[in-house]
Amino acid sequence: MKKGYLLALSAILSLGLLSACSSAPAGSSGSASGSEGAKAEQSTGAAEESEKEAAKDEAFQSDILFCGSTSLYPIISSLASSFTEEYVTWNKVSPDLPEKNISIYVAPGGSGVGASAAIDKTADFGMLARTVKDEEKEALGADYKDFIVAKDALTVSVNAENPITGVIDDMSSDTIKKIFAGELTTWNQVDASLPEEKINVYIRDLSGGAYEVFQKSIMKDSQVTDTATQSASMTELANNVANDKWGIGYVGYGAFNKANKEKTVLAAMKVDGVAANEADIKDGSYIIQRPVLFLTGDKISETEQLFIDYIFSKKGYDVVVKNGYIPAFEAK
Repeated sequence: MKKGYLLALSAILSLGLLSACSSAPAGSSGSASGSEGAKAEQSTGAAEESEKEAAKDEAFQSDILFCGSTSLYPIISSLASSFTEEYVTWNKVSPDLPEKNISIYVAPGGSGVGASAAIDKTADFGMLARTVKDEEKEALGADYKDFIVAKDALTVSVNAENPITGVIDDMSSDTIKKIFAGELTTWNQVDASLPEEKINVYIRDLSGGAYEVFQKSIMKDSQVTDTATQSASMTELANNVANDKWGIGYVGYGAFNKANKEKTVLAAMKVDGVAANEADIKDGSYIIQRPVLFLTGDKISETEQLFIDYIFSKKGYDVVVKNGYIPAFEAK
C-alpha cells in the first residue's frame, strides 16, 4: 500500500471521526442524569476510542514496495525475506506496532523504472544502480532521500577461454570504446596474435543503470553498436559472456564475482592499467563504477525506518558481501 494512498485513507477516516465526535454530545446530552448519564458518557468514550484505534489501524503501513535496479534486487529481496521470516508481524519488530503481517515486495525492472516509480509514487522506494540525476532529485521534492547500500563497478569481461587472456590483461578506454561502438569487429583487430573471430558484444538493456554508467564513463559521445545483445539483468549479461568464447560485456562487479564463485568463467580486463578490485573501486581509481542505492520522495514511515535499519545492520552487510558487492556502510 502506497503512502499517498494511506495518507488519503487516514484523512478520510479522520473526517469520519470528527463527524462522529461532533454528533456525540447531542446524543448523550442534557436530560440524562446520575448513573445513566455516566454510562452514556462511558459508552460514547469507548466508541470514540474504538473508532480512533480502527482509524489508526487502517492508516498503518504494513506493506512496503521496492522497485527498480536488478543489481540491488537480490540484496533487498533476500533481506525482505529474512526480515519477514524472522518477525512475521510488525508488533514483533516493535511492541508499539499493531499485529499486522509484514509484507515487503521487491520488483526488478531497471534503474530508470525505479526512479520513475519513486517519482510517480507507484512504489515506496526506487532502486538504482547509478548516480541520481539532478532532475530526478528535483522531481522527488523536498523530502528526497537516498540510501547508498553498496559500491559496484562494471568490469570489462571476456570469456575465460578467450585466448586474449594469455596475451593481454589491460585495455585502454579508447580500445574498449571502439569495440563497443563496432569499430573493431574481430579479435585480431584488438591484437594481431588473436584469431579472426567476430567480437560479440553484450550489454544491459537500455533501461538499466549500467548502460548509462558505461555510456558516461567510456562511450562519451559515441553510441554502442546496434549489433550488441541486450541483457535483461546483470546476471543474464554475465551468463551470456560466460557462454560465448568470443563474447565481451560490461559485467557488474557483483555479478562477476558470483559468476566466478564455483569456477573461473569470466576474466576482467584492466582499464587504462587499473584493475577492478575492491581497493581501486573504493578509492575511485577504477573509472567505471557506480553506487547501488534506493531512494524516495516521501517522508519515511515508522515501518520503513525499521526495515531500513535492518538493511544497514550486520545482517545487511553480510548479504551485500554475499552478493559480491562492496558495502557502502560499516557493519553494526
